[in-house]
Amino acid sequence: MSLVLGLLAQALGRALRYSAPRRAGHEPRGRAMEQDKALEVYDIIRTIRDPEKPNTLEELEVVTESCVEVNEIGEDEYLVIIRFTPTVPHCSLATLIGLCLRIKLQRCLPFRHKLEIYISEGTHSTEEDINKQINDKERVAAAMENPNLREIVEQCVTEPD
Repeated sequence: MSLVLGLLAQALGRALRYSAPRRAGHEPRGRAMEQDKALEVYDIIRTIRDPEKPNTLEELEVVTESCVEVNEIGEDEYLVIIRFTPTVPHCSLATLIGLCLRIKLQRCLPFRHKLEIYISEGTHSTEEDINKQINDKERVAAAMENPNLREIVEQCVTEPD
């Protein structure tokens, strides 16, 4: 019953959002473009493999469509925000998963973007520290200079044949 109510509320919210009168300069096309970009981002990250398990991040529900947000910040430039959920609150590989997300998106996104990656609030015991690490360009560059770490990242982000 609660599932049905949740789906009904979601559908109603969408209907109201798209049927609301638009003010000048607030075109529905811009929002649709952002949603298309969010799906494009999700299609890129969903196939990343977990460093420890033989599953993708999508299969483990570490990433979902709803964890991706895209906002236009300039002409043909977008802010991409990812909020991923580790499988357990003390996941030792959360930083590595964040690194894999960043590297794959940097390589594959076909549009100009600024990228912010976070652990979903309240889902990891050290989320603040990890969020700082995976959003620090110098730390990311240093991590990718480590050949062992780079090899693991490559195995995770490479598409299966």
